[in-house]
Amino acid sequence: MEYVLGIDIGTGSVKAVAVNPGGLSVGVSQQHYSFSAPKPGYYEQDPEQIWQAFQNCIREIIAKTGSQPLAIGLSSAMHSLIAVDAHCQALYPMITWADNRSAAIATRLRANAEGLAIYKATGTPLHAMSPLSKIIWMRENDATLFHKTHKFIAIKEYIWHKLFDEFVIDHSSASCTGLFDIEQLHWYQEALNITGISEEMLSQPVPTNHIKTYRPVKGLDFIKHTVPFVIGASDGCLANLGSMADKPGIAAMTIGTSGAVRIASRKPLPNTKAMTFSYILDKETFICGGPINNGGVALQWWLKNNTDGEPRDDDYNQLFSEISKTPAGSNGLIFLPYLTGERAPIWDSESSGVFFGIKLQHTRAHFSRAVLEGICYAMKDVLDAVQKNSEPITQINVSGGVTKSEVWVQTLADITGINMAVLQTGDASAVGAGLIALKSIGLINEYPTLEADLKLFKPDAKNVALYAERFSVYKQIYRDLKGLMHRLG
Repeated sequence: MEYVLGIDIGTGSVKAVAVNPGGLSVGVSQQHYSFSAPKPGYYEQDPEQIWQAFQNCIREIIAKTGSQPLAIGLSSAMHSLIAVDAHCQALYPMITWADNRSAAIATRLRANAEGLAIYKATGTPLHAMSPLSKIIWMRENDATLFHKTHKFIAIKEYIWHKLFDEFVIDHSSASCTGLFDIEQLHWYQEALNITGISEEMLSQPVPTNHIKTYRPVKGLDFIKHTVPFVIGASDGCLANLGSMADKPGIAAMTIGTSGAVRIASRKPLPNTKAMTFSYILDKETFICGGPINNGGVALQWWLKNNTDGEPRDDDYNQLFSEISKTPAGSNGLIFLPYLTGERAPIWDSESSGVFFGIKLQHTRAHFSRAVLEGICYAMKDVLDAVQKNSEPITQINVSGGVTKSEVWVQTLADITGINMAVLQTGDASAVGAGLIALKSIGLINEYPTLEADLKLFKPDAKNVALYAERFSVYKQIYRDLKGLMHRLG
């Protein structure tokens, strides 16, 4: 069987998807791992554990297919930071995107002209997630570690060094560091100045179609030595590609643990108020949008506190059945889902969750539906910010765990007022990595277009009108309670 292998190095797992020359998934392998939280707001992982999961996924796919891949393309989660020595040995656990220790630094940057200039040049929101903020935090709070560091890298660079013994970063991953000039395609000096590092402490930027032929590596001797590796891009950009939302007018919406709205554009689309991102997919395409912290994690939290132990598939199925029988609008109950603070478009680490409008007539079913609607309101909030500078969006291609629930997808259609197309369940980034590999080695000339027989969820006009009114209340609740949230925080 002929296939390329797309590998997505995620926050909770590595997922490898075999993609045939027609762009279809023909096999999947997934390896999970955990994170540690040594202090409140800290989220760390062991990069060696992720490297082992990476190897195991490739081994399993080759065993399943009985053949070698024609090429291997890479995707990875954004915003991780690993301080390493000259031999790429980690000096400290990997700090993930969710880590919030540098929140005060990001707030400081957002309040001055220098920070805003960095945002406009780099396309990366000024937030604790960014390596920019993390490096400044390290310099100010752990000077010994900062001065011992040879390079500041992310997880894909760590794995690429394992494979090829070189420090290289793709333009896409570089574009979400807060340190890279996204139009000039080099490290941005003003950002380096504010962090106190030089470009020698970062990897060499290369295009997302950069290819390197595999060489023998201990632990990966089951890979044929002539297999080309394509460095690929970040998971968000490749999710657009894998969702076939790389053309104007079509947006991608992913909801897993967190969530994001992204559109393709020929140029960056900065929005200093909402601080939307502009990341690089390739030399012709920027992927612009915004992320939220609280996607499926909010539903998980609600279920965990209303079931025995960790939620199971049956618990989710029962929850979605309950929600589908509850009228839109949750009988006036509104939920702000900011359980872990929030990123776009409010960028407020001190924000918190709120149930608003509770009355005696509200049941558990109303609360359940309100939680789901709150997540959808948060996604619409980002979508509205993105659309301020973009072409009109006529369709949204949905991926991630959200696609397992028809009532969730329909609620998104009703709240946004836009058609939702369900393309696949949760492999968009890995499929995107496979597609970029197919094109980079010349097996396809153009990326595939959307299939005509996809299931569309069209907005219900009655619900659209109801939700438009409730959404304005949703936004007002945050504006009115923001000060009190910060006092409690």
